Amino acid sequence: MVTMNVIISIVIAIALLLFSSIKILREYERGVVFTLGRFWKVKGPGLIIIIPGIQQMARVDLRTVVMDVEPQHVISKDNVSVQVNAVVYFRVVDPERSIIEVVNFYEATNQLAQTTLRSVLGQHDLDEILMARDKLNADIQGILDVQTDSWGIKVANVEIKHVDLDDSMIRAIARQAEAERERRAKIIHAQGELEASATLTEAAKVLGTQPQTMQLRYMQTLIEISSGKSSTIIFPLPVDILANVMGERNRS
Repeated sequence: MVTMNVIISIVIAIALLLFSSIKILREYERGVVFTLGRFWKVKGPGLIIIIPGIQQMARVDLRTVVMDVEPQHVISKDNVSVQVNAVVYFRVVDPERSIIEVVNFYEATNQLAQTTLRSVLGQHDLDEILMARDKLNADIQGILDVQTDSWGIKVANVEIKHVDLDDSMIRAIARQAEAERERRAKIIHAQGELEASATLTEAAKVLGTQPQTMQLRYMQTLIEISSGKSSTIIFPLPVDILANVMGERNRS
């Protein structure tokens, strides 16, 4: 009876050992296998066998990771304090190096993204941070991609999400924008006055050289006045016409 129990226990132990040695990796997973502490190979996806006690396996997810970089306090080149956060898209392209070369590739990439974000944005003025985000995103992505290459990481994209300013800076920017609008309005008004004066000058030259045109203008002015509600109409009579009339009367 005791022998039977021992045999059953051995069979159960062997079954459990075999069960624990079977690993199933999904299509997007890879297993970094170590034999007696030394790297052996990268296996997967599918069914793989691991020898318990001799081999160990670390799972690595190859899908793109969306990492939210917490807000960073940044001092811009023109000494403006802002809070900036970003999102980083990266994935593992070399499972072996992502396990061997760095303790925790996710945390390492996150910390590197924070320091790179502060370093790059600190080299630019506030206007560039607000207006040139595409260029800044590309600069940060390029730096991260180079530095994480030794970890088997590929940084695909970086996007700056928010640039938060304090209330005093928001008010200052609003005043600056209002002053800029007023400046442009004054320039447009001055240009309009200049064009109008040039047009009036040309009109005066034409009227001065062609008396008939002046007479037609007088008649047009009379028609415009008469169409209103005014009960009194003052008609400006040209001096040359008045002189002709008086000359005819004196001769008669």
